[in-house]
Amino acid sequence: MTRNRDSGQALPIYITVVASLLFLALAFLVVGQAGAARNGAQSAADAAALAAAQNARDQLRGGLINSLLEPGNWKDLIEGRKFGTYSACLDAGRFAAQNKSEVVPGGCERLTGWRNGFTVKVKTQQPLGKTVIPGTESKHMTAEATAVIEPKCTFKPDEGDDSPEPPPGEGDEDEEPKQLKLKCDGRDWSIDPENFDFFPDAADLFSVRLSN
Repeated sequence: MTRNRDSGQALPIYITVVASLLFLALAFLVVGQAGAARNGAQSAADAAALAAAQNARDQLRGGLINSLLEPGNWKDLIEGRKFGTYSACLDAGRFAAQNKSEVVPGGCERLTGWRNGFTVKVKTQQPLGKTVIPGTESKHMTAEATAVIEPKCTFKPDEGDDSPEPPPGEGDEDEEPKQLKLKCDGRDWSIDPENFDFFPDAADLFSVRLSN
């Protein structure tokens, strides 16, 4: 009798322990799913921000080529300040979509201040889904990333002249266009405004990286 009574008392405890362990296992599974979704959102944000910055970098190179005969914009272009946001943010949206996310409304913003680049905020296209934890059915993971454009070039002074060369376009307007002389990561470039068969790639002119 006593043994049967002890067994009967132990059964509810055993069931409770097993149920608790199952609940914990499911909870850990949800945490793992949320972590994976969060990592996916962060990867999407990183890719979107880099895509926006790379688009802007390509714009800067194109602007340099287009302004070779009228070099008044060279300084702003070389320093990475003269580019548009529309096409850059379109690229951000495309790369976010490739990573199963989307840029939130107003979530692609050009940096202000001394840095050039973009901050992009995304959310996952699919919610986390129904789990043992209430409220996850409509929960989307969000993430944010910033990518900066950093100039790699400076204007190179003429040989034998210790004074810095004025930015092209700021000298005598009657002078013929001078060659664009740059030093990019220790490499010298001399570009003839009237004959530019060989022009640096965007990656030679600017670097793009993620930043805090």
